[in-house]
Amino acid sequence: MYTLLAIAFIIGYIFIAFEHPLKIDKAASAILTGVMCWVILVIGQETIFPTTPEAHFIDESILHHVGEISQILFFLLGAMTIVELIDTHGGFEIITSKIKTTNRVKLLWIIGCVTFVLSSVLDNLTTTIVMATLLKKLMKDKEDIWFFGGIVVIAANAGGAWSPIGDVTTIMLWIGGQVTAVNIIKEVLLPSIICLAVPLVVLSFIKKGVIAKTTHLDHDNHKQIASSFEASLILWLGVTGLLFVPVFKTLTHLPPFMGILLSLGVLWIVTEIIHKNKPLEHRQNLSVAHVIRKVDTPSVLFFLGILLAVASLQTGGLLTEVANLLNDTFGNIYIINIIIGLISSIVDNVPLVAGAMGMYPLSLYPQNHEFWELLAYCAGTGGSTLIIGSAAGVAIMGILKIDFLWYLKKISWLAIMGYLAGVLTYYLLNI
Repeated sequence: MYTLLAIAFIIGYIFIAFEHPLKIDKAASAILTGVMCWVILVIGQETIFPTTPEAHFIDESILHHVGEISQILFFLLGAMTIVELIDTHGGFEIITSKIKTTNRVKLLWIIGCVTFVLSSVLDNLTTTIVMATLLKKLMKDKEDIWFFGGIVVIAANAGGAWSPIGDVTTIMLWIGGQVTAVNIIKEVLLPSIICLAVPLVVLSFIKKGVIAKTTHLDHDNHKQIASSFEASLILWLGVTGLLFVPVFKTLTHLPPFMGILLSLGVLWIVTEIIHKNKPLEHRQNLSVAHVIRKVDTPSVLFFLGILLAVASLQTGGLLTEVANLLNDTFGNIYIINIIIGLISSIVDNVPLVAGAMGMYPLSLYPQNHEFWELLAYCAGTGGSTLIIGSAAGVAIMGILKIDFLWYLKKISWLAIMGYLAGVLTYYLLNI
């Protein structure tokens, strides 16, 4: 059954990777893969879990994982709705109007640095959603949008790796006591900067020329129905609401999705109030009820399917087996973490980090040990190697419709180069 479970996941992964040649939506493949993997677990329950006496073990496991997955999905829905609401009001044009340069190299550095900083304050997923929307406002050519989107993925994952609130895996290690906030910033910040800087330096020599800026003619009619004051108000309320999420989590200890829902609720009420005296058609176009229909639901379902499939691998013990194999084969924390990071580009980094946390107790690697710091970096940035290897990649794949094979050809080598340069930097700082 272990073999059958692995085969089912690999076949599903192939269908996702070749979405465009096969002309089958990746969301459909992901959902089918997720369900089939759990069906295999149920059929082979006695073989896979011979020592588990509970009859409802699978039911309890899937409900546990669905609870964790739903937190991510609700957060994603809330963040995407806020971003779409800002966009509908023309808020992002306030920012894009400040970026005057059409020089491709300068713009790469601007987009990369802004994404890096934002993802450390917010989180890499929210930052990616915001930046993907901005890219569509800044440039017209699809190739440029996709290429800058790839840099956003690298920058968002690098920016989230060194911040205790910037990436789900770093948050896990922080809350679990494996790292402290000050130490993770001090030790992983420079490797994360190098992870982004190396691809940008390389591209500075090969990506010359200028971009074609968008004409904004294909946008909604928000310029006519939302005033500049309303656009500014919704922009800053939305950004403040996103920034408030980690503060809300710190103050209340509630999950981040509760904070994003609170921010969305406030924005919803504000938009209802400021538009209440407008004509019905304009009021409806600027309402959350209308905007939420524009959210990319297939991408959310794709995310659901992928996480369900990975959860089945975790429940079946395959991820733990991989971790044990790595430990027995290599034994070196640098090699193990490099491989974990690369594996996280194929499967979700959250269960990989969770497996590592369970496999290596604090008695073996105490708090702020090199293993945990390097794990935070590798699990956070290694996912950039493939576009479906991180939440940021999945989000931008859905929003910008980036092709999997295109990313593999154009961006993956840059991501690997930056990833390994960051590991080398960390090694040199700790020898």
